[in-house]
Amino acid sequence: MLQIRCKNNGITKSFPEGSSLLDVYQEFAPELQMPYPVVSAKVNNASQGLKFRLFQNRDVEFLDARQGSGHRAYVRSLCFVLYKATQDLFAGSKLFIEHPLSRGYYCNFKKRSGEPMSDDDIRNICQRMKEIIDLDMPFRRSEATTEEAVRVFQERGFQDKVKLLETSGQIYSDYYMLGDTVDYFYGPLVPSAGYLKVWGLERYHDGLLLRVPDWNDPSRLAEKVDMPKTFEMFAEKGRWDIIMRLSNAGDVNKAVLKGHASELIQVSEALQEKKIVQIAEDIDRRFHDEDNPIRLVLITGPSSSGKTTFCKRLSIQLLACGLRPVSFSTDDYFVNRVDTPKLPNGDYDFDNIETVDYHLLEDHLTRLMKGERVEVPEYNFVTGKREYNGKRLKLQNDSVLIIEGIHALNPLLTKNIPDDKKYKIYISALTSISIDDHNWIPTRDNRLLRRIIRDYNKGAYTAQETIAQWKNVCEAEDKWIFPFQETADVMFNSALNIEFAVLRTHAELILASVPKNCPEYAEAHRLLKFIHFFIPVSDKEIPPTSIMREFVGGSSFKY
Repeated sequence: MLQIRCKNNGITKSFPEGSSLLDVYQEFAPELQMPYPVVSAKVNNASQGLKFRLFQNRDVEFLDARQGSGHRAYVRSLCFVLYKATQDLFAGSKLFIEHPLSRGYYCNFKKRSGEPMSDDDIRNICQRMKEIIDLDMPFRRSEATTEEAVRVFQERGFQDKVKLLETSGQIYSDYYMLGDTVDYFYGPLVPSAGYLKVWGLERYHDGLLLRVPDWNDPSRLAEKVDMPKTFEMFAEKGRWDIIMRLSNAGDVNKAVLKGHASELIQVSEALQEKKIVQIAEDIDRRFHDEDNPIRLVLITGPSSSGKTTFCKRLSIQLLACGLRPVSFSTDDYFVNRVDTPKLPNGDYDFDNIETVDYHLLEDHLTRLMKGERVEVPEYNFVTGKREYNGKRLKLQNDSVLIIEGIHALNPLLTKNIPDDKKYKIYISALTSISIDDHNWIPTRDNRLLRRIIRDYNKGAYTAQETIAQWKNVCEAEDKWIFPFQETADVMFNSALNIEFAVLRTHAELILASVPKNCPEYAEAHRLLKFIHFFIPVSDKEIPPTSIMREFVGGSSFKY
């Protein structure tokens, strides 16, 4: 008999060898009284599906769709149901699940006939999805040699999965069946389609929006938020993918194996520099607008998006336009640490808007834009105090003021400055590559990997500590950053197509240092699993001015 300890209540019970997690949950369920349906679990802090069988003593934690692993299992399973419905109705059609958007997932659907998707098509797909869910079709996982898995996908014309598995270096690979439909997913699914009670599907621009449960209340759909500028930013990413001839991990790996890594880096960097030049020229044009000249540039983005390096590269291009950029960070206007708001657990809430003395900041901005000379503070992160060290700023006739920080687009900072005097930029790492047509890489994973590497290299935090803080970081972004991103005049994508191949060389050993006996191991294990899809590439070809250098080291900029 096995001894299984349930971490949800701390109780240990005995089970026969080979018991599934579903068997274990049914035994514990009456005592747990989970508020929402359980959809997956962690076994010794590693994510597993509920059909996973146990053959040794283990710690088990059951998850609903509020937790990261549970939510991902739910969404993956829903994507499979959507794919099966499209294949059942439109044999030979193509479904591309491209990226999270508007609190759902944007999908591109192409019928084999080339005809445009109609409203009747969408209604029929929804009806077929409902039938699959009502039938409670089981998801069946198969493990095979990678050669056999490649043959399975080759027969069905899945070149994205063929390229992925051929370059994975794995001896064995998993794939899933739903009825007679086959697909590949790099994480666990729910046991059967009947688990998927909350979902929606509707037209969104030229594609589909797959709507999913709310993170905080999985019994209802996440509220849709229209994001036209973010959608266009992703569309631009798609155009870059066409230029690069890359759309998934298999494409990147094939290019690397052919010796094209250096070229991919150079083209990716050139595309980013081209975008920065366009932004600088637009600022220059508006600066010289006789009717409404702008004098203030505001730059924001979530954690590890590359704001600081972007600001420096933009400043160089503004100089090339004949403008004189004067820049500082909202961080210098932090209140003294003793006055910083705190989280419910007692930790400092450094992402709260009240961390910034925005009244003083706006006063200084207003005075600067009137032509006054202002002594601005510098924040001492060692002492936790704001200091005045004689740094005085004054705008000249050819000066443009640049403010960078996570709250830069918050109206509280510049509410008395007319909008037509401001140029607002939002920057984020909108992942430029997918694992395959049905497996996307969340943009937050891109930024989390960057932050883990930077924190570790600077000696600031271990990978375990960075992962532990990430939930609070994400909640702060949802509250203080993302609500203002659609107000930006322009958006900039700081991710590179080959980025994960480069990050792998830095992240592997750092992530492997996370102990298996801590909760953060689940996230470290998941990140390691997906970066292993990419063949590692050295960072030696990454230029010293690259945004990537802000995280892997070796930048020519001073931070």
